[in-house]
Formats: sequence, structure tokens, C-alpha cells
Amino acid sequence: MLKLLAPALSVLTVLAAGSVMAQSQDGPIVTGNRSAESADALKTREAIAYARPLPRGAPSADYPLVAWCDALVSGHADLGDTLPAHAPEDVELVRLGRLEAQDFRTALAAAAPRQSAASKAEADRAVAAVKAQWATLIENPDAEARSQSFGLFFGLPGRCEHAARRIRENITTPPATLESVGIN
Repeated sequence: MLKLLAPALSVLTVLAAGSVMAQSQDGPIVTGNRSAESADALKTREAIAYARPLPRGAPSADYPLVAWCDALVSGHADLGDTLPAHAPEDVELVRLGRLEAQDFRTALAAAAPRQSAASKAEADRAVAAVKAQWATLIENPDAEARSQSFGLFFGLPGRCEHAARRIRENITTPPATLESVGIN
């Protein structure tokens, strides 16, 4: 029995050491690499995202929604820039927010020539409404209130990611539905 247990423990020790070494490396650890995501998995995520209700004030059409998402995440990052104490986790949230906003802006720029005047106007109205909400918080002289507001942002609806992909790639077919991916 000990003859079998010793090699097993050796293997576990090597695997555990490798895991510790991997965790001690600088930089992010990728936990959800979607580059190898199948088309079916993407459709399923899209169906789930589009099935969820949007927050109050969010436009339902993809182009205006992406503009709204950009304004929301950009406003959160702008609010983070006003905080007097730059905690490392806040700095990282602002950095990630700026990257996400840039992704939305590239999707908007790619899709802008294909948009109607009405779609662009709806996007402009959505952005103005979000910016007005953030402005109230950003202009608040109470640093603690700004910090609390920054901490209360829970992120964007999942539909933002899919809408950005759809407008960037000029996908004009309706999004996947729960029924079309086998979810009832």
C-alpha cells in the first residue's frame, strides 16, 4: 500500500508546486479564455444575455445600447478618477473600465456609417441621460459620497458585450433566443 501511496503523493506534490508557481507570476490569470469558445457556446451566452431585462433607461436597440454602455462604464471610470485615495483595486477597476469603454467605442465607430439618423439620435439621448446621472456624482464635493457611489456600481448588462460584437461585425439577424439554443 505504501509503495502505491508514495508515488501518488510525489505526483501531487509536483502538481501543487506547479500551481503555486503559476499563481506567483505577475499579471492576470486567465480564467475564462473565450478565444476557443464554440459558436454554440457564444449563441447560448447571447441568448441568455438578450433574455434578461435591461435596466431602466437602457435602449433596447443594439447601437444605442452600446453607446449607453460606453457612457455608463466611462462615467464610472471618470468617477473613479475623482477619488482622493487611489486604492489599487479602484485603480484596476478604472483601468478595466477604460479598456471596456474603448472596445465599445471601436464597435460604435465601425457601425456608425450603417446607422440611421434615428438610431444615432437615440444613442445621443441615451448617452446624455447617463452623463447627466454621472455628472451629479462626479461633481459632488463629498469625497466619501463619491467613493461610496463608485463602490456601488455593479457593472453592465451582459447584453452590452453581445450588442458591441453584433454591431462591430454588422450582424443583422435577430439575436439567438433561449428556445433556439434549447433552453426553455
